[in-house]
Amino acid sequence: MSSAGPRSQSAGQERARQLAGELRLVVRQLRYEQLSFWRNRFGAIFTVGFSVVFLLLLAAGGGTQRSSALGGIEEIQYYVPGFAAYGVMSACYNNLGIQIVVRRQTGLLKRLRLSPIATWVLFGAVLANAAVVSVVQVGLLLAIGRLGFHVVLPHAWLAFALAVLVGIASFAALGVAVSTLVPSQESAGPIISLVFFILLFLSGLWFPLTPGSGLAQVANYFPIHHLIVAFFAPFDTLPGASPWAWHDLGVVALWGVVATVVALRRFEWDPRRN
Repeated sequence: MSSAGPRSQSAGQERARQLAGELRLVVRQLRYEQLSFWRNRFGAIFTVGFSVVFLLLLAAGGGTQRSSALGGIEEIQYYVPGFAAYGVMSACYNNLGIQIVVRRQTGLLKRLRLSPIATWVLFGAVLANAAVVSVVQVGLLLAIGRLGFHVVLPHAWLAFALAVLVGIASFAALGVAVSTLVPSQESAGPIISLVFFILLFLSGLWFPLTPGSGLAQVANYFPIHHLIVAFFAPFDTLPGASPWAWHDLGVVALWGVVATVVALRRFEWDPRRN
């Protein structure tokens, strides 16, 4: 009995050291993922620059006008959180989904699985890379909105941070899940991007949806609209507006849970034969 305690404590310490070592490996692998991402200049510019370019175009095309659908606030006040949400969705769903399909079909996932490093370390670095790119885009858009157009920043940073975290987790799960539905490397971009941009159009990224409209009712079934609303809530300057969009965050999280189940059941490491 007396020796069981020290042995258990020693085993716990060994496990803690092993976990710390694996976390250091995640950080090291994340560095390689970041180098790979930023060295692909075309991909990096398209991922990060798309949201910035469209924000500037919309601002130049009348972003300072006041919107009756938003209670009279300037439209740019809506576009900044909207495109911040887009940045998260683009990095965690669109880019991540395509990236996993390409790595699977080229055999890279299979080779990584056979490496001596734990698969969760390698996969965790991929997910962490998507999260880092998301945060970079959010920070860049907030800086442009504030410095370039005097946008009022979130008055509840904790609510905004929660929306960012839920968006990253849920859309990363959706990105992995959708990658399991794409049959080939050649079809990854068209399938994933086409669905993504159609849902973006229906979900009120380019213009606020009128509550109760047919388009709003359709958009309510999909997580994109709810994430945009959750990102906008902490920016809402109207009196009495709550920064906590609990319903919308719940819908996004529910989609994330369902996507996680799909990803765990269908994920494959080996290339698919067409």
